[in-house]
Amino acid sequence: MRILSIQSHVAFGHVGNASAVFPMQRLGVEVWPIHTVQFSNHTGYGAWRGRVFDGPMIEDLVLGIAERGMLGQCDGVLSGYMGSADIGTAIVRAVAAVRSANPKALYCCDPVMGDTGRGIYVRPGIPEFLRDQALPAADIVTPNQFELNFLSGLPTGTLGEAKAAVAAIQALGPRVVLVTSLVTEDTPSESIDLMAGEGGLFWRLRTPRLALDVNGAGDAIAALFLVHYARTGSAALALGMAGASVYGLLRRTAEAGSREILTVDAQDEFVAPSETFPVEPI
Repeated sequence: MRILSIQSHVAFGHVGNASAVFPMQRLGVEVWPIHTVQFSNHTGYGAWRGRVFDGPMIEDLVLGIAERGMLGQCDGVLSGYMGSADIGTAIVRAVAAVRSANPKALYCCDPVMGDTGRGIYVRPGIPEFLRDQALPAADIVTPNQFELNFLSGLPTGTLGEAKAAVAAIQALGPRVVLVTSLVTEDTPSESIDLMAGEGGLFWRLRTPRLALDVNGAGDAIAALFLVHYARTGSAALALGMAGASVYGLLRRTAEAGSREILTVDAQDEFVAPSETFPVEPI
């Protein structure tokens, strides 16, 4: 399997491609990373150095891969933090180029824009671009609860509301939605839910809530979910495998008291999760 991963990159820590590429490689995937930004560290620290690249550069790199005659061998495109709306346009064009060469290729869009508590933290225009242009092109979309609210325009305080919000996003184009963090009125205070929807069916995976505040977990689970979905064709199976792996990653991180997710130290969790959880039809 070959995946083109277009998202941010940091020199220190694990977010964007620095979080997504290695887990996919541990699963035997050949990954072609293109970075939308190159920062010293993720923006959650409040200060960083580096630069945001532009759309023409992204398109030029994709063209270079096309000139090697490789786009037809690409099985999927994964996108995350864009940096600017023109990079988003370049990503959508890259997806079209890959699909032209391989119509079976999947596009998984991680609509990185914000989070509960922080609000929207990307540049103006990116949230609207994600909703209006990226989502209609996507096969899979992986929002957190905040992003689910924004993209659907609906509340998600109850399980029924969350399912309706997922259905609203599916009506825009994506056939599979993975909600990477979900708290509804029936989620126990010591737990966190993940939910997947496909073809009018919904599944929930519930894990213990861990006492940590880190960045990059959403990037990892989007990558793992894409790989497992591409291999199994089942959102339920992909939810179970990706959810267990990321829980193991986060548990190891919490035990170590690390500010950064321990992508390398916990790498065995990507291949053989140490703990699994039931995937419940809802």
